[in-house]
Amino acid sequence: MDKLILRHGAALTGKYGKAGLGRIDAALKALVTADRRRGIATQVLSVDDAAAMKRLGLAAVPRSDPKALKAAIDGLATALAPHYFLLLGAQDVLPFVPLVNPAFTGDDGDCDKTVPSDLPYACEAPYSTDAARFQGPSRVVGRLPDVPGATTPDLLLQLIHAAARAKPLDRALFQQSFGLSAAEWQASTRLSLSNLFGQADQLKLAPPEGPRWSKAELAPRVHFINCHGGDTSPEYLGQQGDDYPVAHRASHLRGRVSAGTVIAAECCYGAQLYDPNDAGGHLGIALSYLADGAWGFFGSTTIAYGPSEGNGSADLVCQYFLQRVLAGASLGRAALEARQKFAGERTHLDPVDLKTLAQFYLLGDPSVQPVGFIGHALTKTKAFKTAFSKVQDRGVRGLRRERLEREGLNLGRSLPLLRPSEQAAAAPVEKVLRSMAKESGLDLKAAQRRSYVLQASRLGPKIPPRSIHVLKGRKLNGQLVTLVATEQDGELLHVRRLHARGA
Repeated sequence: MDKLILRHGAALTGKYGKAGLGRIDAALKALVTADRRRGIATQVLSVDDAAAMKRLGLAAVPRSDPKALKAAIDGLATALAPHYFLLLGAQDVLPFVPLVNPAFTGDDGDCDKTVPSDLPYACEAPYSTDAARFQGPSRVVGRLPDVPGATTPDLLLQLIHAAARAKPLDRALFQQSFGLSAAEWQASTRLSLSNLFGQADQLKLAPPEGPRWSKAELAPRVHFINCHGGDTSPEYLGQQGDDYPVAHRASHLRGRVSAGTVIAAECCYGAQLYDPNDAGGHLGIALSYLADGAWGFFGSTTIAYGPSEGNGSADLVCQYFLQRVLAGASLGRAALEARQKFAGERTHLDPVDLKTLAQFYLLGDPSVQPVGFIGHALTKTKAFKTAFSKVQDRGVRGLRRERLEREGLNLGRSLPLLRPSEQAAAAPVEKVLRSMAKESGLDLKAAQRRSYVLQASRLGPKIPPRSIHVLKGRKLNGQLVTLVATEQDGELLHVRRLHARGA
């Protein structure tokens, strides 16, 4: 089994009726055929089909039940070991897991009480709403969305057909990028683009630019966006001081996106799926990109974070995703490797790290490979092509999955767990936090505080007693700023300042 497409027949019928479900199934049949031609054995499974699930020793999944869906995916991973899991539909078809936000600080700080997440489906750990339980992703998972609240499956059908037609493109078509940044964060975004392309000469800044980008400006097949996003908003915003002009608008994408485009967006709520009726009838930017021909969108479901200069949090996980895409990985493998690299480069994940890992996810068919892989000379020989004509890279892909599974399991078993604590910061640490908060323009009286302790994993290395202290507040312009300090033996070990990627 190479790819398993999970659908919920009752949920899809409830949205689109039996006729709509029939159209979806016909499109999926064509996708299965297209996959077979490119050496991918694909199966469509209705997770609410009691008989089909029983044959696999599993229970049917009720509608809107993330715990049951998680159990089903865990069982299917054991029974069928697919290389790709494709979740079909938005959250009103197959739900996200509502992880408790480890960075929550209240209505005037990080107000996301939960983080809608697909991360648990990519992990071996059993169902939980504790984000710290899912630090070791080991499965390739992607979601091909429909429109929440829709009554016709037109967009979903369009995306299924696009996935069936997708073929790897020449690497030369991905040499250029559309980089867009809030002017306040241009130093961070230039560094990200330089890490990806060796230069950032094409970076667009808002203000003064945007949001009416021309077809020529949007033509590059890699888009990297570091702007403000908002809850249930079809726009991304720029920033210059107290000015937050529109930088990118969903309705301006129509007819301007090149087929095969891949996007990574750091913005708060950058990949949020919402009912267009809640936004004046406008699709979100992520769905608008896919509707106009993009193949993959990597973004966040909630408030995301990054520094104004240098790279961290959202900057890094988005970079890692695009780096792997440009190296020839499938969209799903790129998302998994980005998650693993983000978690694996740290001694521990603080509350913002945990939220970052949980909130960024893939919209798109995970088996789609945007950039053609340049193989060794042997792969061009007649003997090689004859030997692998029917299976293509299935064997090599299986070896990659073994490695990625091992790395994910090792991360999950060795990274320390973050736990809430009532212990206040030591006096030297508190002094530094107060000084940094003042220099950052925060009102200390209104600032929100949270403290945590790190609990060593049973299989991980022993660590000395270590605490994490988070201070969040807003500047006069309303921007949310977070200070994260690591304390050990009563002294400051590390500190960083992060800005919410939302106005």
